[in-house]
Amino acid sequence: MLCAELVKLEWRDKSGSRCVRTAHLEDISLSGACVSLEAAVICGSTVAIRYGDGELKGAIRYCLYRDGSYFLGIEFAEGGKWSSKHFKPEHLLDPRALVTQTMDRRLQPH
Repeated sequence: MLCAELVKLEWRDKSGSRCVRTAHLEDISLSGACVSLEAAVICGSTVAIRYGDGELKGAIRYCLYRDGSYFLGIEFAEGGKWSSKHFKPEHLLDPRALVTQTMDRRLQPH
């Protein structure tokens, strides 16, 4: 699901110091998420995405610099899954719904 939401990302840097930054949640699925951030985070680092009164824990699987931000791919920890029942970003878009709507419009008589 594509989304737009500000969340807190927490991790420990190389020295073991706790880091907390505001991140932009770009997309989310049952097993992972992508956030953009102004700082790089080492692949393999354990992170927590904090939102409202909840959190999702996982590990960084990729960190790519693009368009002035670092995009971090996060795989949720085993047993951790996202559910819109627990956390629903304010702006949430299912790309499959766009395809369905486009196809429906094309099939309608003009």
